Amino acid sequence: MATYLVTGATGLIGRHFTRLLLGNADTDRVILLVRQRSQERLAGLVRQWPHPEKVSLVVADLAADELGIHAGTREELSGHVDHIVHLAALYDLTADDETSIKANVGGTQHVIDLARDLRAGCLHHVSSVAVAGDHAGVFAEEMFDVGQRLVTPYHRTKFEAERLVREQTDVPWRVYRPAIVVGHSETGKMDKIDGPYYLFSAISRLTSLPNLPMAGPNIGDTNIVPVDYVAKALLELVTRDGLDGRAFHLVNPQPQPVAAVYNAFAKAAGAPTINLQLGDRVSSGIVNLAKLSEHVPGVTLVRDAVLARLGIPPVLLETLTFPAVFASSATRRVLAGSGVDVPPLERYAPALWRYWREHLDPLRARRHGPRGELDGRHVVITGASSGIGRATALRVAAEGGIPLLVARRRHELEEVRDEIVAAGGHASVYPADLTDEESVRKTVDAMLADHGHVDMLVNNAGRSIRRSVRLSYDRFHDYERAMAINYFGAVRLILALLPDMTERKFGHIVNVSSIGVQGIAPRFSAYVASKAALDYFSKIAATETHGDGITFTTIHMPLVRTPMIRPTKIYDAFPTKSPEQAADMVVRALKNRPTHMGSPEGYLIQAAYAVAPQLVNTIAYEGYRVFPDSTAAGGTGRLNLGKGERNLSRAAARLVKLTRGFHW
Repeated sequence: MATYLVTGATGLIGRHFTRLLLGNADTDRVILLVRQRSQERLAGLVRQWPHPEKVSLVVADLAADELGIHAGTREELSGHVDHIVHLAALYDLTADDETSIKANVGGTQHVIDLARDLRAGCLHHVSSVAVAGDHAGVFAEEMFDVGQRLVTPYHRTKFEAERLVREQTDVPWRVYRPAIVVGHSETGKMDKIDGPYYLFSAISRLTSLPNLPMAGPNIGDTNIVPVDYVAKALLELVTRDGLDGRAFHLVNPQPQPVAAVYNAFAKAAGAPTINLQLGDRVSSGIVNLAKLSEHVPGVTLVRDAVLARLGIPPVLLETLTFPAVFASSATRRVLAGSGVDVPPLERYAPALWRYWREHLDPLRARRHGPRGELDGRHVVITGASSGIGRATALRVAAEGGIPLLVARRRHELEEVRDEIVAAGGHASVYPADLTDEESVRKTVDAMLADHGHVDMLVNNAGRSIRRSVRLSYDRFHDYERAMAINYFGAVRLILALLPDMTERKFGHIVNVSSIGVQGIAPRFSAYVASKAALDYFSKIAATETHGDGITFTTIHMPLVRTPMIRPTKIYDAFPTKSPEQAADMVVRALKNRPTHMGSPEGYLIQAAYAVAPQLVNTIAYEGYRVFPDSTAAGGTGRLNLGKGERNLSRAAARLVKLTRGFHW
């Protein structure tokens, strides 16, 4: 019966190894070092493992002197630990030198000191095949320092950590060097994106072209093993007697060509496979050309931008292949008869792919239900109690989406929700004042608590003020009121939802703007300015969140017959869109996610202003002259139009026809 002290029991290998260790008949006690912040998580894991009564948790910190372990605890353990298994390390190819040294080198030295102080029977150090660096040819288990170049901080610190273990003479040691460790060969379970998983997003994008013929160069070999093999092999090697002073390669016995690895995962994903292998001469030329192109100005920048879109760190290009071939005959002789062997990648690649797609795919939030783009989407719609917002909510629900209805008056939102539910859909009601920061925060918190996430936002709520500057000299509050809801209210809601969208790598925001922004709309200086502010906020936010999967659509909406335009009686004589027609534009924006939508007239006005601004100014002034301020705005209402009447002047009628849908 033996006592084991284990570091890194919450890590990928550590979880599997510790579970097996507790099930081992010769295990008497297992002491797990754990950071304070991980204590509760590890305790939860232990409760799921066999014989949790054998486990003791000791709070420690690998970066602290004496691991931060209380002197009394060290004294109690002294002379009573048979094996220390050091699994804790920073497995991150993208980490910098300082971070890697602190975790891998400093942490290992502290564990060595602990092993010496406790008079442990053996120190088992889990290293990595990374210690081989760029060594070309066979790298045997007894080899270590053969003048190899170590290409990343991870490679360098794993090498230095193993050197510390080998050079100390106070405690017997064993070293274990796993290859690239992937998920469980049966369940596919994995805890993070690493190694070949960085390629999965690119493979996923190819699934829409399953029959595409592909040719690939021979760029070299890699070596991949599943975590359950590593854990089982470790258990056998740690618990055997007579193996001190040796290193063991936990690797695939045969090097795996990168093209074969790609094909295994592509087949599992339903993506096109490489069916034509280019010759060595052509392959070598491609590799050399790629290396030379890095010295051409701009090439590296473009390459890294493309890799970033695919979620691939550039350092992976240097570490994707191993120039070394890792001999493992001695390890396999020890394991012979134990039943522990490496399964072929082709057998377990489907399990790895399924688990990644369901749990690790950073873009999995972008997948929609079977009914279409809006199926299952949680869509926040402001101003949902009437007009465009209400019509949009009904359409979204009819397409399988779940509208989250926002407006000031609860009873009106409940009427919309009840209509959706009666038609067989789902909706939720969130009364809110978008001009109040606390109200928005509580509303977003409630949405996330109720639904877990938000996929899309339609900023539709707004205030329209039609009043000339001449009548606004003493009405600065008009501008403040327009900005409060049209700009600040929308931005407040966007900022509140962006963290959740960014974390899930998906979100789409539709801003219902105005055709007036595309031209010059007299009497709408407050309204159009507030909409233009939101337009430009969204343009800038879209660039900053592009890599996070967040997209924006601005709709320059033409005139729509809603309650908002009711006070302006001359609009009774204008051709307008219905709320349902406007909602159709919003739904298309949600489904297709274009950057911009508008009407032909709006685009024409925008182009005309870009080419001939003075001419457009002249036409806009004519509109200002023939469409005076309404009585509601404090004007004379000289046109004296009754509801539904169409006795516009001839000039006004021509202008309405020329600029159909424009706000005059």
